[in-house]
Amino acid sequence: MIVQIDTREKQRAIKQIVAEFDRRGVKHVSSKLLVGDYMSLENPKLIIDRKQNLLELCGNVCQDLPRFRRELALAQDCGIQMVILCEHGGTVRSLEDVLNWKNPRLKESPMAVSGARLWRILTALGKTYGVRFAFCSKRETGARILDILDHGAGDL
Repeated sequence: MIVQIDTREKQRAIKQIVAEFDRRGVKHVSSKLLVGDYMSLENPKLIIDRKQNLLELCGNVCQDLPRFRRELALAQDCGIQMVILCEHGGTVRSLEDVLNWKNPRLKESPMAVSGARLWRILTALGKTYGVRFAFCSKRETGARILDILDHGAGDL
């Protein structure tokens, strides 16, 4: 497998991911992707968009929803299966676990998004755009990317 990594991924942020690719002997190249962050050259119709945690995902679906929807719509229009891989870790291992997530920003602002509200938004985006959501810890990200790219998004 050869993995294409989007050039907008910050090198220091993906150091562990690239190290995992190298450890497994997976070739990787950096080049701009139409959407998302990671793609196997063998299957360009499956792309992973990495999010560093649920707070980043909240920002995408709340403060930047029009841009985020445009990206999801573009992927859908191009026949690309988009997987959002959120490196939140802890007890958040599936989309259902987002329901019980306690947003730390709720302490400062009662207008912050609750886990239940985020779950509703993500579920609606999944139904509308066919996007899938996967979760892992930061140390698992490289392996999880390779697993999804190698086996597909069917079991998420």
